[in-house]
Amino acid sequence: MQSVYNFVVTPVGQRYNNVKKIGDKELILNTENFNHEYVNRLAKVISTPKIGETNVNVGDEVIVHHNVFRRWKNVRGIEKNSRNYINENTYLLQPDQLFLYKQNNIWQAPKGYCWLQPIKNKNKFNINKEQLVGVVKYTDGTIDENSLVGFHASGQYEFIVDGQRLYRVLSNLITIQYEYQGDEETYNPSWAQSG
Repeated sequence: MQSVYNFVVTPVGQRYNNVKKIGDKELILNTENFNHEYVNRLAKVISTPKIGETNVNVGDEVIVHHNVFRRWKNVRGIEKNSRNYINENTYLLQPDQLFLYKQNNIWQAPKGYCWLQPIKNKNKFNINKEQLVGVVKYTDGTIDENSLVGFHASGQYEFIVDGQRLYRVLSNLITIQYEYQGDEETYNPSWAQSG
């Protein structure tokens, strides 16, 4: 199966990531289908679009928009699948719903986006645990990896990628590049590392 304009993907695991294994027991974290935080965002590419250029290949793992695998209820309370749904294992993915892709075990950012790991706030008088500053983890090439940058508050979208809490930020919302001092500490809370 190949789409003209869209990728065809399958979820890696289940549609929802709402169960954590603790020892030999399972803990259900969420029983609601409308909470986007527990929707699986990891998929595998089955086929690429017939039309359009892409660096993504068949078999690549991708991070996708949370609405791809999501179920929801309409105004009458009837449960529905997303418009991406073909069957339980097959979904259409529009190119703008693909956020990150992995080739040869290396994550790569699509054009226009960078992925940042936030920095811990050292100001003891500030109640925020992190600042609007981060280390570039994955880049589209507009800025170097491991650069220390500031970014606009409206441009951050949180993801957990390989046990690390990262922000997906539009490259043009990176406002400044700082001199890396070496004493910066990244902020990765314990809940992001558990798995």
